[in-house]
Amino acid sequence: MQNQPQSPSLARQLYQMTWPMLFGVLSLMTFQLTDSAFVGQLGRDPLAALGFTVPMQQLVSGMYVGLGIATTAIISRTLGQGDNLRAQRLGGLVVTIGASLALILCLSVWLLQTGILNFLGAEDQLRPAIREYWVPWLMSAWLGALLYFGYAVCRANGDTKLPGYMMIATSLLNIVLDPLYIFVFGWGLPGAAWATITAFGIGALVVFPALVKRQWLRFDLLQLQLAKAIRQLGGIMAPAMVSQLMPPLSAMLATSLVAGFGSAAVAAWGLGTRLEFFSIVVVLALTMSMPPMIGRMLGAGELDDIRKLVRIAVRFVVVWQLVLGLVWLAASGLVSTLFSRDADVQDILLSYLLRVPLSYSGLGVCMLMVSINNALGLPMRALLISTLRLFACYLPLLWLGAQVSGLTGLMSGALVGNLFAGLMAYSLYRQGMTRLRQKYPAT
Repeated sequence: MQNQPQSPSLARQLYQMTWPMLFGVLSLMTFQLTDSAFVGQLGRDPLAALGFTVPMQQLVSGMYVGLGIATTAIISRTLGQGDNLRAQRLGGLVVTIGASLALILCLSVWLLQTGILNFLGAEDQLRPAIREYWVPWLMSAWLGALLYFGYAVCRANGDTKLPGYMMIATSLLNIVLDPLYIFVFGWGLPGAAWATITAFGIGALVVFPALVKRQWLRFDLLQLQLAKAIRQLGGIMAPAMVSQLMPPLSAMLATSLVAGFGSAAVAAWGLGTRLEFFSIVVVLALTMSMPPMIGRMLGAGELDDIRKLVRIAVRFVVVWQLVLGLVWLAASGLVSTLFSRDADVQDILLSYLLRVPLSYSGLGVCMLMVSINNALGLPMRALLISTLRLFACYLPLLWLGAQVSGLTGLMSGALVGNLFAGLMAYSLYRQGMTRLRQKYPAT
């Protein structure tokens, strides 16, 4: 009888932690889709140039999300131990290391752009547009990473509202500035990146003073045992970061496959990927809100509550993503004409929407299991899930589908691969929980 009301209570807790992040991430996805819609009005080549940028954006975001996972785990654990001063210094260390790593990564992308574009199969006529866009885009990527680290410190301190509200505010500002910079000022494709720079820059000027005022950041890092703190951070960050970098690697290899079918295919695939980002917004919010809850439960040895919480989240994700896939299926004709004027791009995007979104439930479960395993202190298992999704499920079936039935087969391969990945990920999570139960036999 005592366990009867537990699930509704856990569901309410999950809702309260998730809804600010849901609306925040939703707003970010909305402005990215709006970017695509505005750029689509410029023609096929700018849209294709944007499509080649998507995997590199995932590469940068994979780095800072991995560090964000470590931030949430370490700072929340330190706060639980009552050492607020160390938690503040850890926040400063995270921002310092994260900003430096993001800068190095962005500079590396710029310096290695020729090799990257060769690997992705970018056509020669697209490269001037890509190079012109990548300068402001890399600046916006660095600012986005810096802002994300501020959000991670907030979440670690139990505040999801400030990050959620700021995501909404910066996204709305970006949407307002897009047509002004792209069309009125005549900046074209780079105007979309400059709009993001403006919005993220203003966001950083709001978030970081707030963090300092709340005493969640300190930069007197010499007072911190740096070697120990960096080892502690790296122990979680390294496998989590590699795990987060698997999706962009997958995206790069998938884009390279798609590029063999021409620029229209790349443009449509890039649009489809942005629609996918929008479609998994609830999953992304859950991956941000669940780890602090799971970490506290694990510390208390409450494995049964963890199982119940994960069960609630998985059931919700499966149903929600399936319904969303059916919505995209029903609206496929309208959406394909809305996001591009090019007939070839419209046809390919239509084919994408008829197939790939039906697998978003499997993709969502896979993403959730990666986050949960990191929160459970099983980062290598999370890395294994990401690796198997890439090399055993998604890419092999993508390639096989392309060999059997061209571009249509490739999209069908994405459908089957995502579903297999979800089943595999949940199975590995259950194995991990069985091993953890041996460490907590009384729970």
